[in-house]
Amino acid sequence: MKNLTKIGGVTAVVAALALTACGGGGAAKGPDAGKGQDAGSDLSKLISINAKDAKDLQPGGTVTLPLGNIGPDFNGFSNNGNSADNTALHRPIDQAGTWGCWNFDFDGTATPNKDFCEDVKSDVKDGKQTITIKVNDKATFNDGTPIDVKTFENTWKMLNGQNKDIDIVTSGAYEFVDSVKAGSSNKEVVVTTSQPVYPLDALFTGLIHPAVNTPEIFNDGFTGDMHPEWMAGPFKVDKYDAAAKTVTLAQNEKWWGAKPVLDKVVFRQLESSAQIAAFKNGEIDGVSANTITPYKQLDGTKNSEVRRGQRLFAGGLNINAQKAPMTDVAIRKAIFTAVDREALRKVRFNGLNWDETSSGSMMLLPFSPYYQDNYPVTETGPDAAKKVLTDAGYKANAAGFMEKDGVPAAFKISNFGDDPTTLAFAQTLQKQLQAGGMDVGIDQRASADFGKVLGSRDFFLSVSGYTVGADTTDSVKQFYDSKTNENKLGDAELDAAIKKLSTIADNTERNKAAMDVEKKHMAKYFSMGVVMNGPQISFARTGLANYGPSLFKSLSQVPDWTTIGWEKK
Repeated sequence: MKNLTKIGGVTAVVAALALTACGGGGAAKGPDAGKGQDAGSDLSKLISINAKDAKDLQPGGTVTLPLGNIGPDFNGFSNNGNSADNTALHRPIDQAGTWGCWNFDFDGTATPNKDFCEDVKSDVKDGKQTITIKVNDKATFNDGTPIDVKTFENTWKMLNGQNKDIDIVTSGAYEFVDSVKAGSSNKEVVVTTSQPVYPLDALFTGLIHPAVNTPEIFNDGFTGDMHPEWMAGPFKVDKYDAAAKTVTLAQNEKWWGAKPVLDKVVFRQLESSAQIAAFKNGEIDGVSANTITPYKQLDGTKNSEVRRGQRLFAGGLNINAQKAPMTDVAIRKAIFTAVDREALRKVRFNGLNWDETSSGSMMLLPFSPYYQDNYPVTETGPDAAKKVLTDAGYKANAAGFMEKDGVPAAFKISNFGDDPTTLAFAQTLQKQLQAGGMDVGIDQRASADFGKVLGSRDFFLSVSGYTVGADTTDSVKQFYDSKTNENKLGDAELDAAIKKLSTIADNTERNKAAMDVEKKHMAKYFSMGVVMNGPQISFARTGLANYGPSLFKSLSQVPDWTTIGWEKK
């Protein structure tokens, strides 16, 4: 499942971070420019975490980090809770719900997460698959409920898409599961499928407590209520202050895995400008600086260091095709055609020493060996955009904007947060679309409104996007299957191709097929467009270890919540 994220604001994908010298700002770590995106690049250059062994760190201490929004819906499996901020909040307290059976290395390689699933075996016979999972005997939710076959069965039933009243983001590979039963004990889970499922980590990357078993609980039960009793992780919720928008975590005495280095973690909901002030005042220990304004304001902060890496993000043009006039494919195509992506990237990356070529996929970054450019328009510019609309029956009105049957091509761009660069990006996009004959305004929202606005689909065009994974099998269904993508755009031919994908064992062949689906869907429906990927540039308090741009190891930039901590003084 790919998390929603703002294009430049503070989210889990861009959360807080960084490193090096005392006193002044310190030297930047990681790549100096975006050339590392190129295929075949050395991925180690896109990682910057100040890696240290946990045993060499100072036991105890507190780390305080910012989030753009906390809540109100804390169910990350639902559309309303599907945000990168929500994932970042849950990583330390609910590894059952966010990692489940799998750990991921920096390059995206999946291995069993032995805190939950000690062994995962697959056997394919006569076109059907049997997956046998050995669950850790110690694995238990905070309320004492064992993590066993009932947990896996409930996860499958809640996410397989059969109950249309359950507001899931995507059914993923769960629709291909026939049964989930106990083997030799309740701690041995035997999963049978109607067709093979690849990769295996398409299943049970995240587990749902057996008590979350109705549409009412799933859809509404997490609004304003974190339900820490249904979680399992190295930290626990010590206090949730809804009024102050602060969550304080403490070590979880019920956690059976490695003991955390830190005693306490604090998350604070802060707008972008407030995060900068809080970091400079020593109130928080990390902050993103992915645009030039915060970078300049933070540069030179005492006891801080800079870390640079690759941001796992794709997007910029997130269109709500269910809201008129975006329901007209001609307007969506005109948007793609009017956009000058290079000019937008210059605004976004100005002063950051980051240079990247156009990305053409929502699902993969350009350094992936499976990547191909699927952007559906070759002839771009205002005249080409007007021609798209003219060919669809639109004519210029008295104000100079295109309209059809008296209805103008008029809508707003939703921008979130108070960062000047992201606003400049939205305004530049606005002018490009206006030049293409569309009457476009700006809908300015607070960062805290991001999850609510996107989850309820209360927007026309959002300057936002999604996290990017190392494999396309899950995201191709989330984005392009007509039954599961948010715009409900697609067709039977593409749906059939997507369904077949998970049966392909070869990684190269499977991802190539997924990229071909994306290419066809983009060219026909124009629902999501990639303007940029971008860098992850963060400032962190000097001495903060195991924290920073982590590629696929962690979207929230903490590769392992049990090892994050402070260097010994």
